[in-house]
Amino acid sequence: MTSANSTALRYAFAGMIAMAVAMGIGRFVYTPILPGMMEELHLSPANAGWIASANYLGYLLGALAAAGGWAHGRERRLMLVGLGASTILAALMGLTDAMAAFLAVRFLAGMASAFVMVFMASIVFSHIAAVGRSDLQAWHFGGVGLGIAISAAMMAVLVAEHAGWAAGWLWSAAISACGFVVVALLADEGPLADGEAAREPALPKDRSLMKIIVAYGLFGFGYVVTATFLVAIVRQGGGSRVFETMVWMVAGLAGFPSIWFWQKIAAWTGLHAAYALACFIEVIGVIASVALGGYSGPLLGGLLLGGTFIAITAFGLQAARQQAPRAPRRVFALMTASFGFGQIIGPIAAGLLAQASGNFFLASIVAAAMLLVSGAVTWSAAPKSP
Repeated sequence: MTSANSTALRYAFAGMIAMAVAMGIGRFVYTPILPGMMEELHLSPANAGWIASANYLGYLLGALAAAGGWAHGRERRLMLVGLGASTILAALMGLTDAMAAFLAVRFLAGMASAFVMVFMASIVFSHIAAVGRSDLQAWHFGGVGLGIAISAAMMAVLVAEHAGWAAGWLWSAAISACGFVVVALLADEGPLADGEAAREPALPKDRSLMKIIVAYGLFGFGYVVTATFLVAIVRQGGGSRVFETMVWMVAGLAGFPSIWFWQKIAAWTGLHAAYALACFIEVIGVIASVALGGYSGPLLGGLLLGGTFIAITAFGLQAARQQAPRAPRRVFALMTASFGFGQIIGPIAAGLLAQASGNFFLASIVAAAMLLVSGAVTWSAAPKSP
């Protein structure tokens, strides 16, 4: 193996660990810890939704800030700041029980995860593009699933030890600190320079691009209801603590190879059709999680959520970038804003609907409808064959 190839592999692995810490754990560990918080702190579904949305608001603002030109040349330092902050903020969640503190900490954690997402992608993708190994993007994004699986394994151990909800956050911080050290050692430089950073042109006034941007916001709403409340749905259905961790583990293990799998599908069907197909498959999981009783519904929900949402997130950005290849940072910012609004509104609406109806059935059906429309709109935005 050439040294350039091994360098690309090293950065892809660093990206995977960074995504596992900042996204798989930093953003999504809230899902398996949430039922314990709701039970021990008497948090209502509405309050749980507000805490989730505070995190997504932080992510939105962090991503928009990171998309600016001010960070040029500081990417590695800012990525490590985000990773370190994600670690510290996870610990702080376990050291308080005040609603205002939860909102503030999760907001800042959202900003931290966005910094890691944006800056680590620019570092990793520049190094793997230099040797023509774009296939390694699957490793990078697979880190989200890996982090979810690690957090599920952690929760399984804590459940066996009868630990409280706070232990979940403190152990998340300990695991994140280990990940921080690994990433700092492996990713020892920033993105490879590709000449002068040119000023990006305005985005084209293109109907297909507008469709993709709107569809991405609907996807943000549609996926986030199950991604936030899946384990709470299991708890509400009377599932055991061990089964809760199993459902979340299935979501993570399905997520780990999902980008690789969906890249194969997209090569055959085209990007827009693959996006739509993944949305339609996720609809089945979202409905199954609340409509099928016993073990099968939540397990199918976890499997189909994990197996689709990371790929849809990546494909949406790729489809938009195809429409505006000369303005990648602008289109990233706009897509992130649309996605961010969807996933901020989603948990609030779901929490309020769950509080009013007594369960998450209606909220999940609304989410499934959003996913259906997102898939259909994106499919309609595909370039027409001449």
